[in-house]
Amino acid sequence: MNKKQEKTETQVEAQLETKETEEILEEQAEELSLNEPPSQETLITELQQELAAAEQKAQDNWDKAVRTMAEMENLRKRTQKDLEDAHKYALNSFAKELLSVLDSLELGLQAATGESEEVKKFREGSELTIKQFEAVFAKFNVMTVNPVGEPFNAEQHQAVLMQEVEGATPNTVVNVFQKGYTLNGRLLRPAMVVVAKAPEKPAIKLPEDNEQA
Repeated sequence: MNKKQEKTETQVEAQLETKETEEILEEQAEELSLNEPPSQETLITELQQELAAAEQKAQDNWDKAVRTMAEMENLRKRTQKDLEDAHKYALNSFAKELLSVLDSLELGLQAATGESEEVKKFREGSELTIKQFEAVFAKFNVMTVNPVGEPFNAEQHQAVLMQEVEGATPNTVVNVFQKGYTLNGRLLRPAMVVVAKAPEKPAIKLPEDNEQA
C-alpha cells in the first residue's frame, strides 16, 4: 500500500470518528435538555391548572352536599306533614258514619209532633242526645256548616235548588236541607242548600207587538 492510499484511509477514519463524536454529543445534549428542570412559568401554569381542577371538584362536592341536604329536609317536611295529617284526619271515616246517626236523630225529632207525654219525653231525650253528639264533635274539631243567609260557597255547599225568594240577595243560601260538616277545616260533607236567584225580568213588549195586538 502506497502512502497516498494510507493518507486517504486515515482521513476517512478521522471523518468517521468526527461524525460519531457529533452524534454522541447530540444525544447527550438531548438527554440534558430532557433532564433539565422545567421553567418557573411552566411550573406556575401547571400549579394554576391543578388549583382550578381542585376548586372545581370542591365546588361539585359542595353542590352535591347542598342538594342532598335539601332533599333530606324536604323528605323530613313531607314525612312530618303526612304524620300530622294522619293524626288530624284519623277520625275522618268514623265521623262520617256518626253523621248518619245524627241525621236520623234530627229527622226523628222533626217528625215527633204532638203534645203527649211520650212525645215530649222522646223529644227531650233526642235533644239531649243531639247536644251530646255536638259536644263530642266540637271536642274533636268536627264543626257544623249551616250557612243560612251566607253567600253560596261551592267548596262547602251543594246547591240542590235555586229559587226566587222575595227580599233575599241573589246567590245567598235561603234554606238548608242537610247541614254540612268539616273535620279540622277539611270538608267531611257539604251542606245541601237552596240558593236564591235573581228574579226574572218581565219581557218588554215592542211597539210593533202592541200594534199587532
